[in-house]
Amino acid sequence: MQLNQFLILSAFLFGTGIYGVLARRNGVLVLMSVELMLNAVNINLVAFSAFNRNVGGQVFALFVIAIAAAEVGVGLAIVLLIYRNLHSPDLDEVDQLKG
Repeated sequence: MQLNQFLILSAFLFGTGIYGVLARRNGVLVLMSVELMLNAVNINLVAFSAFNRNVGGQVFALFVIAIAAAEVGVGLAIVLLIYRNLHSPDLDEVDQLKG
C-alpha cells in the first residue's frame, strides 16, 4: 500500500472527528470524536514511520495512546459530574454551572 492511501484515510477520520466535535451536543459523543481525531494522528505517525523505516513515529504513537487513555478517564469523570448536576449530558447547559 502507498503512503497516499493512509493519508487519505487519516484525513477522512480527522475530518469526521472535527465534525463530531463541532456538531454534537452530547459530552460522550464529543469525547468519542476527540478519540477519533487522535487515532487519525496515530495513523499518520505510524504511516510516516513505516515509510521512513524508523521506529520514532511508532514510539510517539504509543505515547499518544497513553495520553488518550488518561484524557478519556478525566473527560468521562467531567461528563459524569455534569450529568449528576444537570441530569443531562448536554454540553449546551454547562454554562448554567457558572457561579
